[in-house]
Amino acid sequence: MRKIIHIDMDCFFAAVEMRDNPALRHIPIAIGGSAQSRGVISTCNYPARVFGVRSAMPSHQALKLCPHLTLLKGNMDKYRQASQQIRQIFQRYTDKIEPLSLDEAYLDVTECQLFSGSATLIAEDIRRTIKQETGLTASAGVAPNKFLAKIASDENKPDGIFVIPPSQVDVFVATLPLKKLPGVGAKTAERLAKLNLHNCADIQTVPLATLIKHFGSMADTLLKRSQGIDEREVFHNIQRKSLGIETTLEQDLTDFSACSDALAQLIPKLSLRLDKYQASSAGKYTPINKIGIKLKFSDFRQTTVEKQGLALNLDNLLPLLEEAWQRRQQHSVRLVGIQVGFNIGDLQQLRLPF
Repeated sequence: MRKIIHIDMDCFFAAVEMRDNPALRHIPIAIGGSAQSRGVISTCNYPARVFGVRSAMPSHQALKLCPHLTLLKGNMDKYRQASQQIRQIFQRYTDKIEPLSLDEAYLDVTECQLFSGSATLIAEDIRRTIKQETGLTASAGVAPNKFLAKIASDENKPDGIFVIPPSQVDVFVATLPLKKLPGVGAKTAERLAKLNLHNCADIQTVPLATLIKHFGSMADTLLKRSQGIDEREVFHNIQRKSLGIETTLEQDLTDFSACSDALAQLIPKLSLRLDKYQASSAGKYTPINKIGIKLKFSDFRQTTVEKQGLALNLDNLLPLLEEAWQRRQQHSVRLVGIQVGFNIGDLQQLRLPF
């Protein structure tokens, strides 16, 4: 039986800004791009959420909901520094840490002997230490597996903890809405509802064959999660398979040369990110075995073109851009992106910034 903790920092980017500028603590703020340049909200504080502002919302929509919203550009270097400080705190309790992003991670504390091995007390101490040393609050979920721990961390946000003991797993999942299961989006939830399946208890007795008929390869996961089963380990030696960068353009592009200019501006930015990853690697490796182009069109379709064995430079990327450009079907381009792929077989572990 594993002891898993999911730590989720509360409105992380906004919390860092409020910590560093107390004048922001009690007013609605959000981190995101300009409303004039198709910006999107990365995160917002809880006063902003009262007005309906949410992550991934267009900035112009957020300002309509909350006209007095303070919109901040953000400082990723500062957020990474805070994230690294939090990661160092985690390492005092376990080396089995699986970061999901800058502001959340799974910890396997099964073998941790602190507090007589109590995962609940360990989680409380982690939250307390984060608050003391960084001035930031974290929410925690404690459970026998990753799936339940992640759901639990949302139960008492912000600055709270929720524990699902092994003896209470069956009771907890019985009333858990299926829409909260990983991978169940709006469309899948709608299909489940049409079958009169709303909570986990509803699906537990449905024959697997019936689920396969309606949900294909997802059926097995649906059935297991509805019973509180998740056999995934906390992966603490994660190898990054790719690295990319993209930009949503201020104005849609209808001219290929303008699109190639936008692409050229991204290359040095991605090269800088790649250099940082190389510098943080524990050993030598062959970093790139693939490059790719991504375009998103004005109708929100997107396409990618990739090629093996090419170095990251404009001469190699332009033919891929031309191929992607031909797929636009007369639509303009609203987003340009590039990425590199790594040969995992030859690649030493990359230490991702947490």
